[in-house]
Amino acid sequence: MLVYAMDYWIYGLEKVMLDLGEIRDKIDGIDRQLVDLFEERMQLCTDVAKYKIETGKKVLDTDREKAKIEAVSKMVKDPKNVHAIDDLFSQIMANSRKMQYRLLEETTQTLREPYEAIDEIDKKNCRVVYQGVPGAYSYIAMRRFFGKDVNNFAVPTWRDAMEAVKNGEADYAVLPNTTAGCVADVYDLIQEYDNYIIAETFVKVEHALLGLEGTDIDKVTTVYSHPQGFMQCEKFLSKHKDWQQISQANTAGSAKKVLEENDKTHVAIASEEAAEVYNLSVLAKKINDLDNNTTRFVIVTNTRKFVKNAKKMSIVFETANEPGTLYNLLSHIIYNGLNMNKIESRPIEGRPWEYRFFIDFEGNIDDPAVMNALRGIQEEAKAIKLLGNY
Repeated sequence: MLVYAMDYWIYGLEKVMLDLGEIRDKIDGIDRQLVDLFEERMQLCTDVAKYKIETGKKVLDTDREKAKIEAVSKMVKDPKNVHAIDDLFSQIMANSRKMQYRLLEETTQTLREPYEAIDEIDKKNCRVVYQGVPGAYSYIAMRRFFGKDVNNFAVPTWRDAMEAVKNGEADYAVLPNTTAGCVADVYDLIQEYDNYIIAETFVKVEHALLGLEGTDIDKVTTVYSHPQGFMQCEKFLSKHKDWQQISQANTAGSAKKVLEENDKTHVAIASEEAAEVYNLSVLAKKINDLDNNTTRFVIVTNTRKFVKNAKKMSIVFETANEPGTLYNLLSHIIYNGLNMNKIESRPIEGRPWEYRFFIDFEGNIDDPAVMNALRGIQEEAKAIKLLGNY
């Protein structure tokens, strides 16, 4: 009896496996038909694209696509498949548009604006502006990128730095470009001004405790720093809870204040470069909690020029507040085989629930894949701006 049952079970298993094989064969056959039909459809879409190129019609026809989705939805027999069919045809039409954008870029109808390609940045014969005071991290970034002897000047705010470049008072500005704290405001300035990112540099944040020569840490009563400086050195400061923490506009300004007050009970949290600038002693090195805290700085100029071997693109675009819009716009980057490095969102002032998206992805403006992606985003976003290629 047991042997019979086992034989029956094996027979049933073999039958199921046989049936599964037959089902998969049928699926393979259907897939071949789908591929053939898809390629036939794309060829017809190519003919549509050529017609639009000749007549100047836009690629994206929202009303036509909505009508098509409604029409194919009515063809579905099983209601459970309606959403899947809607999604399938949305993707098919999206791929059709991407193909048409590529054809438009390959013709004379490119959206590429004129720009100057340079071999490298002239770091010697230029004037550079930065925000803050000598010893600040923007100052450090400037000197490390352009060299210690570069002609430079400081301004109180990041907007002042952008204005200086816009008006030609400076050839380049050095701006922090992270989302930490109010540094995110720099994103808004880069979007607002017609200045372009031409390079980037990184500075590792390494805070030190600075004081006048002969300062005794055990007698310290007050410490100055930027609020972020305090936050980044929380563990160190937890050992000195009796110190009064007084915020300053920036870390280098804190070092300058210690020098001006000439009080050995007052210290500052700033960089070792600030100690050098203000002739202070380094009382403790590397007191920040994290060892891998790095700030990105961008170099901006007021002319549309890019280094020839640039490998990164930065753009900003606005989307409609509708489901799937961000996904559809990012799909142009994916479709063209480009690698996205970063995406950040910023609310649009005066427009509740609407956002700008700042995107970094790998590529050069002379790469057809990059232009295809930019073309698709420009055609379908509410607004787009090229921030730089560097």
